Amino acid sequence: MCQTLKSAGFSPQILLSLLLSVWLSKEKTFLQRTQSVCCLQAALSLLSRMTDDSWDSQSISPWWQQMRTTCIQSENNGAALVFAHVGHSVTTQISDSVAEKKFPQITVGADTDSWEALSLDIEYWKLLLKQLEDCLILQTLLNSKLSKKTSPASSLQAESLGRLSVKKLLEGGKGGVADSVAKWIFKQDLSLSLLRLGRQKNEAESKEEPQQTDSSFVGEDGKDQPSMESILELLRLAYEQFPCSLEMDVLHAHSCWEYVVQWNKDPEEAHFLIRAIEHLRCIDNAHVQHGIALMMWNTFLVKRLSAATYLMDKVGKAPKDRLCRRDVGMSDNAMSCFLGSCSNLLQTLMEADIRCDEMPLPVLDTEDAWVSVEGHSSLVELALEQKHIHYPLVEHQSVLCIILYGTMKFSLKIVKPLSLFDSKGKNAFFKDLTSIQLLPSGEVDPTLLSLRHQFLTKLVSALAQAQAPSQMTDRSEEAVAVTLKDRDWPVLTLDLAHHLQIAEDRIRRYYVCELYSYGLDHLGEEAILEVEDKELLASQLLVLVGQRLAYALLHTQTKEGMELLARLPPTLCTWLKAMDPQDLKNVEVSITTTAKLVNKVIEHLPENHGQYSIALHLIEAVEGMS
Repeated sequence: MCQTLKSAGFSPQILLSLLLSVWLSKEKTFLQRTQSVCCLQAALSLLSRMTDDSWDSQSISPWWQQMRTTCIQSENNGAALVFAHVGHSVTTQISDSVAEKKFPQITVGADTDSWEALSLDIEYWKLLLKQLEDCLILQTLLNSKLSKKTSPASSLQAESLGRLSVKKLLEGGKGGVADSVAKWIFKQDLSLSLLRLGRQKNEAESKEEPQQTDSSFVGEDGKDQPSMESILELLRLAYEQFPCSLEMDVLHAHSCWEYVVQWNKDPEEAHFLIRAIEHLRCIDNAHVQHGIALMMWNTFLVKRLSAATYLMDKVGKAPKDRLCRRDVGMSDNAMSCFLGSCSNLLQTLMEADIRCDEMPLPVLDTEDAWVSVEGHSSLVELALEQKHIHYPLVEHQSVLCIILYGTMKFSLKIVKPLSLFDSKGKNAFFKDLTSIQLLPSGEVDPTLLSLRHQFLTKLVSALAQAQAPSQMTDRSEEAVAVTLKDRDWPVLTLDLAHHLQIAEDRIRRYYVCELYSYGLDHLGEEAILEVEDKELLASQLLVLVGQRLAYALLHTQTKEGMELLARLPPTLCTWLKAMDPQDLKNVEVSITTTAKLVNKVIEHLPENHGQYSIALHLIEAVEGMS
């Protein structure tokens, strides 16, 4: 047959190309038939005997190199892996045969170069087998899908992932593997917990403990269980094959970057940016976290934040949807989420900067099979090249972010964010965070302090209103929950007061009074514990009690109320008539609840206080009304 093929003008190289082309293009067909592998082995052995063995035995065989090159370029990794196994097997057989003919009696130092060439050919096959195996596992992972999601996927997540080849991975740079997996994570919108679960699966198996899938990943009917288990297994295999390329910090860095890149394409998908920040916060190494955060800020966030700031300063309130879309390129709801994410990113950046002093730079290793990777610098390498931030400047920018976010989140009005800063403060915004800028220092202008206090009281009032019963606000209960759950707003407001040089206890007292004004006495009792000047607070709450009783006795005009009013001391009656219940946000508060408040006032008001006698009379009045 060999002579027949040669006489017909078919060179072994042409026939090999044809064999490779057919085998790789019919991957599913051939891999379903075991007999196909036997036929491939026979065909390859036959073709290999037809080759001219006149090449230099001290160099790599171009015949086997042709096979390996084709397999490296192929995107049908399953078929390429089988072909490589067969090629390796045939190479070994022929090498053994050649060795027996050329070196029947091996002596020390005899033509060792030929032996090295034969050995090197075998090693190249072994390397290719490892690369193809890795590539196949990675491709299988990228092809896997979770069961249908309950929420509709973004059109960006519907885009298909390209197929992999060994060549693509070798040319994709050191971050190529993590980049591919990050794109798959984005496409599936995979949870952080699931990524960690795949990493922990090995540990659970080594301890021979039953591994339980988190119920939050699986539907109530359990239909997602098989899909989830297979994905966890594929994740485990991928982590095992790529312990360096898919190290958790590297994977979180690439996932963070993928999410923010996709968010930048469609800023309406605010949850993409939120998920990017979640991945950022999961990066353990502070140097990597710092670099990624700074790159995100410079590349995607600072220009939009600048546009949002000047828009809000121009309109003097939380801007409407149309203006947000025109100036910032996103809806008002998306802009609110964007401002919150900017605040989170800057906070993460500052925390990372502090932690950088506590840990060494990470060592970026590469798997032995992939040390020949070429291409651009990896994302993590770029992150580590970033300069350190100027902490006070980032802190200054963070204060503005919180002001913007609070204004947008609670729909505050008559607020010009930039008016809360002097000229130095304004000029320092949106500058390179690694640069040294002139920042506000020393005494603050009283007019500026007054404006800052006004803003904080508006923010505190909105915060109290958001916690009031739904019938007292325009928000639904669901909207209120979303408003408050994203962060600890009372603490954030006090932190803001500290940076704006407004007495924090003044804001604490105002917050307590607002809670009681909205009838949120149970929350007010908790907030009182944080107040330092409780005597001053008690005198403020005394007025609030008077407003409640004035409404109950003077504005409802009941017979019982009039009779009680006639029995009260004249000084108390005069004092109550001076109260204005219209200042209360909620007048429908029970007398029993108000009685508790009076007791709180008495508890914190000293006996020598000018209004202590009024407080005692109020106790009698409340008891009479009860």
